Amino acid sequence: MRTLILIVGTIALAACVRVVPEGQPTRTPNPPEIPAAGATTAGLAQASAGPAVESLAIGSPDAGTALASFAESCPKIIGREDRSGLTNGEDWRPACEAAANWPNSDARRFFTSYFETLRVGDGAAFATGYFEPEIRGSRVRAPGYDVPVYAMPSELVRAWPADMPQAERTGRPPLGRYDAKGDFVLFYERAEIEQGALANRGLEIAWAADPVEFFFLQIQGSGLLRLQDGSLMRIGYAGQNGREYVGIGRVMRERGLIGDGTPYATSMQGIMGYIRDNPAVGAEIMRLNKSWIFFRELDTDGPLGSLGVPVRREASVAVDPDFVPYGAPVFLDMEHDVADGLWIAQDTGGAIKGANRFDTFWGNGADAREIAGGMSSRGQAVVLVPRGTVQRLESRQ
Repeated sequence: MRTLILIVGTIALAACVRVVPEGQPTRTPNPPEIPAAGATTAGLAQASAGPAVESLAIGSPDAGTALASFAESCPKIIGREDRSGLTNGEDWRPACEAAANWPNSDARRFFTSYFETLRVGDGAAFATGYFEPEIRGSRVRAPGYDVPVYAMPSELVRAWPADMPQAERTGRPPLGRYDAKGDFVLFYERAEIEQGALANRGLEIAWAADPVEFFFLQIQGSGLLRLQDGSLMRIGYAGQNGREYVGIGRVMRERGLIGDGTPYATSMQGIMGYIRDNPAVGAEIMRLNKSWIFFRELDTDGPLGSLGVPVRREASVAVDPDFVPYGAPVFLDMEHDVADGLWIAQDTGGAIKGANRFDTFWGNGADAREIAGGMSSRGQAVVLVPRGTVQRLESRQ
């Protein structure tokens, strides 16, 4: 099988965790990084033609949900620049035009008709999971609801520090703010915000009841607030403070607080259990993650991914867009069979770096929380691209 050397975009993901203005962030408490075979810091990756789509174990229900999410993505991907370098926006037009009226009952034939596969590197994949948490909240501050949910502050901007040499000013400027002296400085970190750096300015769009639950809602990047009258308020990612994201699960494992020999599993549930049982240490550990997420209220029927369309349970996956085009179907064959099947790339995340690194979306509810919290699986992945892509890439050699 011929090997294609692909030049993928070197544009960095905007700030830590996920700063993608169109959508909301995904992340995992303890993400490993799986580089592409042959990848370098210059953004080179190897890819090769994969198996025929017909040979993939795509079931009818799986194909149906993937088709619906692909069609929903189409208005965003046609004409969009593909940072991966694999496709052009117009490449997707034939499939998108067909998807608009394709019968869901025959969805598998849609994918076999319009797509071929690419394997990036050796295809060795790692997948985690995310979900839309539901926590208790209030639109106004009330007894028991003391954790502010902030909108984006106007002073959070991108700029180059005055003392940064011109030669080092590459990519996007960092996020920060101008202080009272007019100097550009880093924005407030988590500890400073918790201690009131943004208080009493009218930035609160809601108040959460539980600081631990809200911390993990920030990691997920969106969620539902169950209000006092029983109604739901959906909040989505609006921005991030530009400060360092720290996966506290890794820190806790290295300190021997979770994992083997402890009562706490290396999962979201185990991390939360330790923090609740050890509140003082837990608060200090959470503040190691200096990243803070700002929110906006959403009126959509699902949380928005970074592509700008709602992510759907068991259909949407977060990817690194430097390696996987937004809107592309991705077929996963993982150790955790529940993650096997066809997914649509509609999201990204600061923890989702490199080729074959995926974060699967599981919706909301108790089962979604359980599946996503325990999802940590290795396997194989191929990316579905419009027919003709492989031949064009080969001709570039």
